[in-house]
Amino acid sequence: MTLITRRSVLIAGTATAGAVLVPAVSATAAPTDLKSAKAKGSSGTRISVAAGQTYTLSATTRVSELSIADGGRIVAPDGSALTLTVDGVETGQLLTATGGTDTLIQAGTYRGDVVLTVATANEVTYETLTFPFRQAVYVDADGVARDKSVLAAVLGGKLTDARARNVSITSTGECFDGVYVQDATYTLDRPVISLTGNGRCDFAGYGAAVVGDGAATTLVVDGARIDTRGVVRTAVISDDGANVIVKDSVVRTRNGVLPADYRATVETPYMESVPWMLGLDGNVRATNLIGKDSKATYLNSTVFSETWGALSVEGGSGLKLTAINSHFGNTGEYGYGTYAIGDATVRVLGSRLDVGSYATIIAGPAAVVHYGDSTRAAVSALNTELELGLSKAELAAVPVRNTVVDSGHFGYMFFGAGDLTLDGGTVINSERATFLNKGQQTTISVDGSQGARLNPRDGIILQLIELDDPGPVDVDGKMMNIGVYTEPTGDPVKDAGFDPTAVHATDGAATFSSIALKGDFYNGMRTGKNMVLTFEDASVEGVISATRAEHRVSSIDASTFYELGIVTNTARAAVNNGAIVRLDSGSTWTVTGTSYLTRLDLAADAAVRAPRGRKVTLTVDGTATALTRAGPTPARSPSPSREPGRRRGTQPRRASASFAIRSNCAPMAA
Repeated sequence: MTLITRRSVLIAGTATAGAVLVPAVSATAAPTDLKSAKAKGSSGTRISVAAGQTYTLSATTRVSELSIADGGRIVAPDGSALTLTVDGVETGQLLTATGGTDTLIQAGTYRGDVVLTVATANEVTYETLTFPFRQAVYVDADGVARDKSVLAAVLGGKLTDARARNVSITSTGECFDGVYVQDATYTLDRPVISLTGNGRCDFAGYGAAVVGDGAATTLVVDGARIDTRGVVRTAVISDDGANVIVKDSVVRTRNGVLPADYRATVETPYMESVPWMLGLDGNVRATNLIGKDSKATYLNSTVFSETWGALSVEGGSGLKLTAINSHFGNTGEYGYGTYAIGDATVRVLGSRLDVGSYATIIAGPAAVVHYGDSTRAAVSALNTELELGLSKAELAAVPVRNTVVDSGHFGYMFFGAGDLTLDGGTVINSERATFLNKGQQTTISVDGSQGARLNPRDGIILQLIELDDPGPVDVDGKMMNIGVYTEPTGDPVKDAGFDPTAVHATDGAATFSSIALKGDFYNGMRTGKNMVLTFEDASVEGVISATRAEHRVSSIDASTFYELGIVTNTARAAVNNGAIVRLDSGSTWTVTGTSYLTRLDLAADAAVRAPRGRKVTLTVDGTATALTRAGPTPARSPSPSREPGRRRGTQPRRASASFAIRSNCAPMAA
């Protein structure tokens, strides 16, 4: 037999059959001429496993038929993993138990080009569990590792130690990965990967189409077509410092069927469905970014999950998720575009989002999220920072686009602390509030100088409410998703130690500059947290107020997850939920209804107005008060337009006078 080195071309198959390269074996091992192999217990080119029999296959073997009776088992030796392919398709393998990690080829008769690949186990430990990975292609620093790869599952194209071009990988079994790259530089060029059947853990990548793992990994996925259907059958994962770059690709994931005895949990080694307390459902997300200092970039790509989420960041530190000129979101009614947790940096430039529930869930505690335009300067800077490897010609060919979000529910949901910036020509269209803040410290910045717009259909720009996540429940030492949210009754009790007129570092703060806004801002918190709004050279038309916020239903569990975050507001004086408004130079507030504030600061050339045909009155602690400024306003020299919404770069008129009110005050349009 002629040995083929790992540095040579490994696969040169056809559209219907893959060339099977067998690891070198000892002279006493089973034959490596797979077409004529006759393994112990087989008849001709058949293997039959009887009921109650455990058949151990020591080397990769090709037969025309494999028959396993009920109760029979065919396995590999310890330290190895066995994979069945029929006509180049991985099949037959199922998990042996819900929540387990081992798989077994199921009873039945398999006919055709049947290959049983015995490969060295790729054992990956995540927290308390070790997962015995099987994958079509395993790549390490030396190239494609044949001893860990199931090359019988790779059809067509060309596979080398540096690149796979036009290969096809198909799986109908469970927990089989397409390509696993460990601490290596590798390119997948126009692969087609189709996985049907459940995965097991998308925090480890067990059952994913593509995994890049390790700080020495740079994995480029170019022109891919990836389609999966199954529980946590994730498409793309970047882990443990890997840099995964997906270009000009189409990725789609669809839900599977959860095991009948699966019980929803937030314990990540066992989690197979999205925690419903996020207001979501589903059991597969398209991508995941995890570990320390991992990066994932999606350029000119389409990425959709049915529900749950499209581009996820889940745990770790120093993570960077970027989408440039891409189209992503959900095909179902619920789901998010991106998820940001920890100290992750999430950037969405020049992209289109069609999402069921949220553009981004910001879960803190130090997440930074930016939505903007794919300007040449921004893309060039990211090319350097993220080591994307784009040439000057490729950079010049990237179109400059704005970002547009279309959401079936909210724009952004703060489930934890974080910073959010919207600028450029970003447009956020949502059925409900643009910003849903569930009692979190926020820094929101919206710059409309280049045309950014906020379009909430329900007329609410910012809604601040108590966190309505009931949390998991400890059941026999495991955290299960069986909590129930119950609406609090009665009025909140005044916290004597909290000042609703002061600005605190932990408040929900937002700044809007050079933009015209039409919509309401509500603080429905019961405990101490202020809504702090700053308007710079901006106009706002709407109600800004402390409120009593109430859910439409008084009790919410997994069966009514979609009610989370949806409240009605009754404007009323603040208790522990101050509403602080700063109208800086050039800003105007048109008050459309009674608004209960705890502090109002006006620049000398700012204005509080009523809609046409109405007037504004002001009461402070129930006493009518004139809305006048303290001190004269000196004459000023001519300056550029003072119209709210002018672009940055023009200078507002300077004024020495300002106006401030503290305590409960109620501007009222009547």
